Amino acid sequence: MAARVFAERGFPGTDVQEVADELEVGKGTVYRYFPTKRKLFLAAVDRAMRRLRELVDASAAETGDPLERIARAIRAYLAFFDGNPAFVELLIQERAEFKDRKKPTYFEHREVNERTWQKVLRELASEHRVRNVPVQRITDVVGDLLYGTIFTNHFAGRRKSFEQQAQNILDIVFHGILTDKERTRGQVRGARTRSSV
Repeated sequence: MAARVFAERGFPGTDVQEVADELEVGKGTVYRYFPTKRKLFLAAVDRAMRRLRELVDASAAETGDPLERIARAIRAYLAFFDGNPAFVELLIQERAEFKDRKKPTYFEHREVNERTWQKVLRELASEHRVRNVPVQRITDVVGDLLYGTIFTNHFAGRRKSFEQQAQNILDIVFHGILTDKERTRGQVRGARTRSSV
């Protein structure tokens, strides 16, 4: 409820009484749990990020194959923000209103969540199923791609369904843009370059 009110009215334009009214409790009850409007707002953002994690984890747990777990996680991430556009607005407001915070809530959660996916990627690399590149590089690129997608959807209006977007992202991330022939040529060029040094 608080998330929706803040998303609709903005942090400065929201009175705690409006949140209390939506929850059908007294304003004092809200202040008992959240002594300031700032703490209430940040708790709403934190709750959204925990819900995202729960949804992604539950979706990924439905399969044992690590690549399919990644695919399910990406779909669940996009589905979450598709179904909860108010949460994107909260992320924007948090950055605008609380520039004093060293790290926005989204990135606090992302940092913790990445560890799980980095472990999955290390296992895939050890099985020679993904390229042997630093797993931090992979999670940074995929994370930034997804983060950018939710904001593009929010500001420009989603042009494709989240399912189509997930499929496009997975295709490019898993298969790249080069043909097998071009990748082979690139490896040959790279070998000549390394041997001439």
